[in-house]
Amino acid sequence: MTPTPAVGKDTMHQNPPPLTTTTVTVAYAGGDERRGPVTMGQANMIRCILRDDPTHINIHDVWPVPEGTTPAAVTDALRALAVRHEGLRTTFPHPPGAAPVDQVVAAEGTFTVTVLDHAELPGDPAEYAESVARAARAGRFALEREFPMRITLLTVTGQPAYVALAFSHAVADGSAMAILREEFAELLAGKELPGLTSLPPVDLAAVEASPAGLRKSEASLRYWERILRTGPQEMFAEPRGRRPGTDEEARQLTLRSRRGARALAGAARRTGHPEATVLMAAWCALVSHRADQDSCVTAVPSANRFHARVARSVTTTSQDALLHLDVRVETFDALVTRTWGAVLNAYRHSQFDSVRLWEMIDRVTAERGSHFGRDVVFNDVSALPAPLLGTDAQDRDEAEQELTWGPPQALPTRLLAFTYRTAPQLHISLWAAPSVFAAEEAEGFLAGLVLLLEAAAAGDVPMEALAEVTGVRPAERGPDWLRVDGCWVSPDAVRETLGRAVGGLPVWVQVNEASGAEPHLTAYIACGETPLTPTEAHRALTALIPAAGSGVLAPHRYVLVENPPAEPDRSDAWRRLNTIDEGTGRSRQV
Repeated sequence: MTPTPAVGKDTMHQNPPPLTTTTVTVAYAGGDERRGPVTMGQANMIRCILRDDPTHINIHDVWPVPEGTTPAAVTDALRALAVRHEGLRTTFPHPPGAAPVDQVVAAEGTFTVTVLDHAELPGDPAEYAESVARAARAGRFALEREFPMRITLLTVTGQPAYVALAFSHAVADGSAMAILREEFAELLAGKELPGLTSLPPVDLAAVEASPAGLRKSEASLRYWERILRTGPQEMFAEPRGRRPGTDEEARQLTLRSRRGARALAGAARRTGHPEATVLMAAWCALVSHRADQDSCVTAVPSANRFHARVARSVTTTSQDALLHLDVRVETFDALVTRTWGAVLNAYRHSQFDSVRLWEMIDRVTAERGSHFGRDVVFNDVSALPAPLLGTDAQDRDEAEQELTWGPPQALPTRLLAFTYRTAPQLHISLWAAPSVFAAEEAEGFLAGLVLLLEAAAAGDVPMEALAEVTGVRPAERGPDWLRVDGCWVSPDAVRETLGRAVGGLPVWVQVNEASGAEPHLTAYIACGETPLTPTEAHRALTALIPAAGSGVLAPHRYVLVENPPAEPDRSDAWRRLNTIDEGTGRSRQV
């Protein structure tokens, strides 16, 4: 899952140091002590926490403090939140080397607040606060004992200005941070918080473990497996692309557009569909058009809070909804209608046992001879009660349309978007892998999204006119690229990768094209004296695919021969050779 993106590298060293640094210990009591299994969302994020770089998986937020608020009022509000939300009092005991399976909720305990007092804050106080919060993401949270919030209070001559926080992703996600920020502001304003309406994590885990919950998880796994077996394995399969196994640094590109907001509202009115559905349809239309794909596969991380029992739960529900949208329709209106059902279907299948999901992904991709890439992520947080705008939410609502570049961050996907607001501006931040999107192409993509919405507000848009309407051009591939098993594949790239996988043995990849059927690939391998089986060749190839170049899919069949032909660039010469062994190489026939 994709956490809330970091906005850049730590800049604290560029700012004057605080006058004093003190640590305040805050005690809390009054909750209930509880224990139970972890939720599916917690298990999913714990898997990432134990594996990934903490700066990538930990998340952060900055809460402004109203002028005149006392330090005691800040700590009182933080204490009240800890007592109110079981997730903030939760730890995950586990033996070394094992992943937690249980969560423990404390009835009482302590947390610390680091107070940085300044004579004055730097010239951009909000950005400075952001850098403090971002710096706190470094270091893995000790799941078995650490309070899941690292809290820094920034003060000016003793007066609170900002609370900078880093969170363990095992207890909070972007939605949870937004809820906590909203409640923190209400507590400081002297308001009484309403009763909790969503389930705490222990109760949510019980619902997930119920017969109905287990049936839901099984249905989700079947839904995902259908997509993994039939959908494109890379959205951006093209000669210059890189596989998702190799992260790139991508700069943040932010769109603020009153034009886009008006167009989205107009398109929603004209089509009679919610703005969120229209925006998703436009996103998928443009992504699949740019990628030259018949369908759009995009992860939708915030989709699994649509049910009331988790809508305002302070926990992590970070499990992808996986949208697979067939874009082969004649008009944009038809796509919007199709999107409505596809999104609901994806939402319904966003609760699953993440351990079993990854086991299934490994099994299916080995059998298919592929590597599923989480190439595209679309995270619409515009409906949250306090959208996570951070320091990027400056008062720039008057701009009719502007595109601004921000700092870089490591990007484990090819295209990541956060929609922060849809009114009065359409406010989207985009991170596009530079191997696929040059800077001007990334700008053109967001500008093209606005142009598509404007055209859709005025009338129905033929899908074949997307290039003309948006100015976005489809991917360019060489003449040897072709669709195989629903994926764009380069036989030359397959031959090169398979050759490396089998230790440099001569390899030839033949394209078999039958009338009315999709092409199939057959790989010929000249083994010589080297012992080799189709199963071993397939296993060696699939081990290389995640880090291989774009366009690599395993052949459907492996044919082993003794020596290469005299003319090794001719398929008919390979076909005339005596066969030593042949087969699919799969544990399951394809």
